[in-house]
Amino acid sequence: MTVTIFHNPACGTSRNVLALIRNSGEEPEVVEYLKTPPTREVLAELIRRMGVPVRDVLREKGTPYAELGLGDPSLSDDQLLDAMMAHPILINRPIVVTPLGVKLCRPSEAVLDILPKAQRGPFAKEDGEAVVDAAGQRVARGSAA
Repeated sequence: MTVTIFHNPACGTSRNVLALIRNSGEEPEVVEYLKTPPTREVLAELIRRMGVPVRDVLREKGTPYAELGLGDPSLSDDQLLDAMMAHPILINRPIVVTPLGVKLCRPSEAVLDILPKAQRGPFAKEDGEAVVDAAGQRVARGSAA
């Protein structure tokens, strides 16, 4: 069984998702997509498997999104994919692939929906927000562990 994360180590959400994967006992394949971007075909297939529009995988914050005019609704999926290939920072992260599916894991606890194994213990995000309790169960938002 393989779990893959398209990861940016500078991103707190991506670091939290990686830690949640490891908390389930999996050691994922980590693809630092800014250093090793997916091919256009791989990215298009990931988006197809997520079942979301290409535009939903575009990252605006901290990217050349505005300068490139990517908010223009007349841009085609091919044009958006071209932009992501030219500027991988435009690919939102983290994208996780497991035997149970492919998902853009924002917020980070979204990864729990596609992890094949249960959490092995408590987990809190870097900001201290409890996500998983001592029994390995998801904590309801706003609850304490």
